[in-house]
Order: sequence, then C-alpha cells, then structure tokens
Amino acid sequence: MWFLNILLFLKPVRLSNVKKLGIVSPYCPSHMKIQMIEVSGSRFWSTLGLAICFLTLPVQSETVTKSGKVPNFSEDVAPIVFQNCVGCHRPGEAAPFSLLSYKDVQKHGKLITEVTGTRFMPPWHAEQGHIELLNPRMLSADQIALFKTWYENGMPEGNPGKLPKLPTFVEGWQLGKPDLVVKMEQPWKLYAEGRDIYRNFVFPLNFTEDKWVRAIEFRPCARTVVHHALFFIDTTGTARKMDEEDAEPGFKGGDRASRTFKPVGGWALGGNPRPLPDGLAIAYPKGSDLVIQTHFHPAGKEEEETSTVGLYFADAPPKQTFVGIQLPPAFGEITGMDIPAGETNYLVKNSFTLPIDVEAFAISSHAHYLGKVMTMTAVLPDGKEKLLLKIPDWDFAWQEQYTFKNRVPLPKGTRLDVVMSYDNSANNPKNPANPPVRVRWGPRSNDEMGSIGLQVVAAKETEAPILRAGLKDHVTDILIDRAIKEPKRIALVDALFKQFDKNENGKIDDDERPALRTFIQNSPIFPPQLNNTF
Repeated sequence: MWFLNILLFLKPVRLSNVKKLGIVSPYCPSHMKIQMIEVSGSRFWSTLGLAICFLTLPVQSETVTKSGKVPNFSEDVAPIVFQNCVGCHRPGEAAPFSLLSYKDVQKHGKLITEVTGTRFMPPWHAEQGHIELLNPRMLSADQIALFKTWYENGMPEGNPGKLPKLPTFVEGWQLGKPDLVVKMEQPWKLYAEGRDIYRNFVFPLNFTEDKWVRAIEFRPCARTVVHHALFFIDTTGTARKMDEEDAEPGFKGGDRASRTFKPVGGWALGGNPRPLPDGLAIAYPKGSDLVIQTHFHPAGKEEEETSTVGLYFADAPPKQTFVGIQLPPAFGEITGMDIPAGETNYLVKNSFTLPIDVEAFAISSHAHYLGKVMTMTAVLPDGKEKLLLKIPDWDFAWQEQYTFKNRVPLPKGTRLDVVMSYDNSANNPKNPANPPVRVRWGPRSNDEMGSIGLQVVAAKETEAPILRAGLKDHVTDILIDRAIKEPKRIALVDALFKQFDKNENGKIDDDERPALRTFIQNSPIFPPQLNNTF
C-alpha cells in the first residue's frame, strides 16, 4: 500500500497523567470522543467530554481593575459567552452542557475559569506572531482576567434586563442552512470491540447539471466512534456497484476510494467546517455521487452510524482552481518513517521548490499521538524567510485548518521547508504505548504519519498545471531517492536501475532521471490523485 490518500487516522488516547482538572483534551463542534480520565486513582472510560468552543472573534470587556467595578454576568460575562461558547454549548451540539443561561454558566464557573486561565480553552494550537490567521479562537488577557474576577467575586448576575440577545443558530448546522442535505438511507452497525474499520458509504446526489461546492458540513451520529471521514466524488457509478455487491450498507476498503475516486475534502477530529474563500469552489459534475470513507474505532459497545452531510453551493463557477501542496506527500508514507522506542526528537523533513508564482490561503497539519512540533517555512528567492505555520505542542484532538487573514504571495523559486518532530518516549503523556514500542508509518491509530498541507492558487491560472506536474515529479523523486538508498533492492528495482542507468555508473544521474520519472508515473502503482490537488 504505497499511497493512502487519507486525511486522518485517529483513536482516543489514554492520558492518565492529566489530573489537574480531571479531564483530557476535548473537541467540537459535531462530535464527542471516548476519554480516559483518572479520578481517585482509578481509570475509567467516559463520554463526558469538555468542549467549550470559541467560534468567533472575542468581544472586548474591561476587567475590574480598569473599570473600578465588579463585573456581572448580564453586562460583562454574557457577551463573551454568547459570542464564543454557545456555538457548541447548546442543546443538540457536541458540548456536554449548555451555557445559554446565567445558571448554566454559574454552575460551571470554576471549571471555565480554570481552563481559560491556562489557555487550555479555547483550543488554538497555531503559534501567534507570524502570518496573521483568520478568526483565531483566543481570548484576550483582559477577557480571561474579567472572567476570573467575576468568579472570585461570587459570580453576580447583574440586571437580567441588560442581558444581550442570544445568537441565532440554524438548528444542527454550523454554517447555516445547507443548499442540499443528504443522509445515509440505512444505519450501519459497528461492533463493540475489535480492530479499527474503514467503511465507504455512497450518497447519490442526483445532480441534473454540474454544481460547484464551496463547503461541506459532515455530521456523524455515532460521535464516540467516528474519528475521521474523507470525501470523494465518483462520476463512473463504480461506488454504487461496490455498495450493491456488499451485503451491508456501504463497502469495505481503507484505500479503495482513495485509489479510485477524486478527493474533495474531509472531516477531522477537532476541526470546524469552513467554506472556501470567495471565488473558489470544487466541481461536482452532473450525475456524480458523493463517497464518504469513514474511520471507526470500536469503543466498548455496539453503535449505529447514520451520517448526514450538508452541501453549500457557489453561485457561479470559480475563476481559479486551487492546489494542495502536501509535504511530505502521502502523509509521509513514502519517507520510511520508523520511530525507535524511547526516541524524544525523531525528525521528518521535506522540501519543495515552487515552479510558479502562487498565493497561499490556508494551511493545516496532521500527525498521530507522537507528534510534537510541526513547522512549515517559506524561504523566498532572496533568502528571506516566512514562517507559515508552527504548532509547538501538537494535539491530535484538534486537527485544524487555518485560514490566512490575507493571501500570502509566494514567488516562483520559493522553497517550502517542513520539519516535524515526534516524541516516542515514556515522558510523552499522549503516547498510547507504555512502555514505548517501535512505531512505523501506518494507517492504524497506533501507527504514525504526518504532513503539513498548504492550499494555494496559481497567480496565473494557466500555470496551475505546471505546479501539479511539479508535485507529481516531487513524489516520484522521493520514491527514486528512497530506492537508491535501500541497501536491499528487490529484483524489479534493480532491473529499473539497470534499464535507466544509461552510462552504467551505478547511479541515476540528473539527465537520466526524467525518463525514469515518466516510466514510474505511467506505471499502474502510481496513484492518479496526489497531494489533495483539485
């Protein structure tokens, strides 16, 4: 399995040493997870997660030290809570308790004060101070101090008549009412215990004309066992046939969809649904079906999943396409990732030089439990550097996609450098193995992988194919270089080297490489979809 065009492989992590609040990392907006918490020395599985979501920019409020008065709920605290918390903390959403009223917030005042004071909440893992990101989920120091002051002064309610109006939400949808809602026709049953499962489900869209989709919102119902979902488009009817041939809803296969159909996005632990920037959308051709590949992790009891998906259409076809630059490609599958037990700083590095001028608009990253620090740096042709993303303390539970506030121009010749570090020691509280064991690349939750993905548009749309071709060459070169370094080559690899080593010097020289690249790219082992390009 050389390539697996996946987005995330996740399962709950055992964090028995996080005891200050008796909780472990939560997530939202549309799902819950199984968590292991420690209370009075005993461990137990709990579905009671904390998910205080901060969905919009904070509202500034003065602390008692600035205004000379003790803050109250109605005038000071409620605006912060209503603006930043109730997107998830309301009935029907992922959070385990509501924060719609004074009594709700008062009841959880101590907990909210502690998690905001430590910046455990709101969850925002990208380091600030570099490229400005859109809508960071961060409270200001004044807001954190205000909430603490309110709590320490007895949490006064104030005048209920001054309470701001609650935000208006479309029931069940973070992005508002979808243009089209599709739902699984039958529930699929997951057993209580056993190995992780990857199941593909087909959603007939019945489009009578081409559509352009600017956002997808995925809503699983078995939230404790669904850990990621990948979206694909099938224009051939193949997925329907696979579904019909399987006795259960959907069809098996962790890599069948990624090798057969066109990727159009995904849903991941901790991420909020986000529309594409204005002017961008993904083509859904007439007659196409949506295929969703879902990763399930059994959690101790039988569950039934009936996924629902909302599609949001663009008003007109986009004038630009966009390209995903994933480094290393295939989530590190072809890098030979092999992390020794006890290693505290295992590094994975990958670089790619842009063959054209581009503008970057979004960035995201992925790893499993051992991920530690993840960075992508742009080294410009003049030698200046731009740090595009740094996550100093990776948390598998918050797989965010970050949108740049303004597009970031990156000229031709810019080198993108990715460095990812992994901690496979006993000192890593997120390590699922105790004692640590050797970990290699793999699709299971206890395996490891990793990449950083940069979403870009070509400065000139006519040059986008050049970028896609460059990415394809980059993947091929990684394969060639790894094969060259392999001490024990298989017979097929030896035969290829002999065929393309024209000067018989035992190497693949620069002038010999293009022919070998072309041969590999035209071979059946080379997947048609790479780097999440669209």
